[in-house]
Amino acid sequence: MLSDGIVTLRPWIEADAPAIVECIDGDEEITRWLDQIPQPYALEHALAYLRGIGESSLAVVDSTGRVLGSIGVRWDEPGDVGEVGYWLRADARGRGVTSRALLLISRWALSRDGVGRLQLRAAVENVASRRVAEKAGFRLEGVLRSAHWNPRLEQRVDWAMYSLLPGELA
Repeated sequence: MLSDGIVTLRPWIEADAPAIVECIDGDEEITRWLDQIPQPYALEHALAYLRGIGESSLAVVDSTGRVLGSIGVRWDEPGDVGEVGYWLRADARGRGVTSRALLLISRWALSRDGVGRLQLRAAVENVASRRVAEKAGFRLEGVLRSAHWNPRLEQRVDWAMYSLLPGELA
């Protein structure tokens, strides 16, 4: 468990499944940018998510224990490069929660032996997600042009690539 006193990151439990559905089902921003998440989003989707994530993802909760979202790091095979991903429920956005969660998981990830890099990708047009990365100290490296076909948008999207290296996090 990781916490800054306002935001806590903890392992998911199956009892969180209804809260995940509440967070994701019908959310237009999550639907727009995370095209692999099914819509409508039902309990069976949440349970499949929870059973398939292992330790790669953590619940983002507030001081009352309310589920606000998810954040995780997927490691490359050698375990020295991690890619961060996150989503947050609509009514928790715009309050710095995701930036706090990103700082917590970044500190944890960069403290692991042998880690050389954290990275994250966000659609160029996903201004909110890009702002979170920048606020947490990630540096824009460039744009991966036409990197992904988003069937919901019915177009290819460019991804902004960000990174954070050991020693760069204040």
